Amino acid sequence: MTTHELCCIGHITLDKIVTPRSIIHMPGGTSFYFSHAIRRFDDIDYALVTALGESEMSVVEELRNYQIEVSVMPSKKSVYFENIYGENQDNRKQRVLAKADPFSVDFLTQINAKIFHLGSLLADDFSTDVIRYLSGKGLVSVDSQGYLREVRDKKVYAVDWPGKMEALKYIHFLKVNEHEMEVLTGSADVKTAAFQLYEWGVQEVLITLGSMGSVIYDGKTFYKIPAFKPKEVVDATGCGDTYMTGYLYCRAKGKSIEEAGRFAAAMSTLKIEASGPFKGSKEDIFRCMETQKELFPEI
Repeated sequence: MTTHELCCIGHITLDKIVTPRSIIHMPGGTSFYFSHAIRRFDDIDYALVTALGESEMSVVEELRNYQIEVSVMPSKKSVYFENIYGENQDNRKQRVLAKADPFSVDFLTQINAKIFHLGSLLADDFSTDVIRYLSGKGLVSVDSQGYLREVRDKKVYAVDWPGKMEALKYIHFLKVNEHEMEVLTGSADVKTAAFQLYEWGVQEVLITLGSMGSVIYDGKTFYKIPAFKPKEVVDATGCGDTYMTGYLYCRAKGKSIEEAGRFAAAMSTLKIEASGPFKGSKEDIFRCMETQKELFPEI
């Protein structure tokens, strides 16, 4: 049975984006942005595990056409997000019009990888049992955002992660932004929050600070990773997913934490300069690292 270098598990979503000028339907979700970004690198053995309704299978077929191995867990529905923006893009109302089935241990028994990245979108996508099970097969990476979103009557509410104390013991890589780290730890201080998450069991704590870069803590060193200043800001959707793609790709290839962080940051910058998933090359990423202004986080 094949052991992949890297496997992303998560729902591909159907996103309805409403602005004062248009209504657009497009696929989304961590697994969508991660898969389209990782396919730009031809030297890694990657697989995707997703769950979605029959109506969205065309998105899976498109990924398979790019030679990506995709396993689909049957689900009655796909996750369906509605994002409504006003004139100010920072003001967003979000609703979940449909939910897919959560991932189960039973479906994951045939999937083996050195690193599993769980792209959680909603609080019940992955149980602690799933995290524990996968940690017995490889290193587990988690984006915390979904664990802090609960759906009640189609509305999305910000919540703490009830099972965090048990789950974090099995998580090697955890990505949080400054808001998520405060919800999880109660601290708005980057170093304090990183210490706490490490104490709870996370081996590599990745804290993204938007345009101010990111900080990675491994229990010994605080790595200050710069943001590379984009030429223009076009579309920030999927930036965090793109960052994790670059980081885990480099770590799977034996690169250091600092090398992986810088590569991930440059990849995110190129993503934000264009709409849709990341479309660049390794050469583009290295050029960005060499030529675009670095903005280091202050902690």
